[in-house]
Amino acid sequence: MTVDLFAGLPVTDYSRALSWYRRLLGREPAFLPNATEAVWELAEHRYLYIDERPEHAGHALHTVFVDDLDERVAGISARGIEPAAQERYGNGVRKVIYRDLDGNEIGLGGTT
Repeated sequence: MTVDLFAGLPVTDYSRALSWYRRLLGREPAFLPNATEAVWELAEHRYLYIDERPEHAGHALHTVFVDDLDERVAGISARGIEPAAQERYGNGVRKVIYRDLDGNEIGLGGTT
């Protein structure tokens, strides 16, 4: 079975969000389908995208699990974005939470 993911984040201001997500993800979008969407490929067939939809902005909750959590958090901090919160669970999982300018939550999870 093949699994693809296309996870969206509604934003109020495309240009402002594009700048923020470039810094969060540390790279340019993989492609721009139209004037109000930008898409980043996080892994093969797994995408995160922003879409200007002001009426829906701020309600997304996504967590991406990575095997290099500390390195990614350090890279994001070096690009000027600090976590909004951090959580640690009893099973050894850590979650570092970022919130974009609209309040959408993007978590990075991993084990330590």
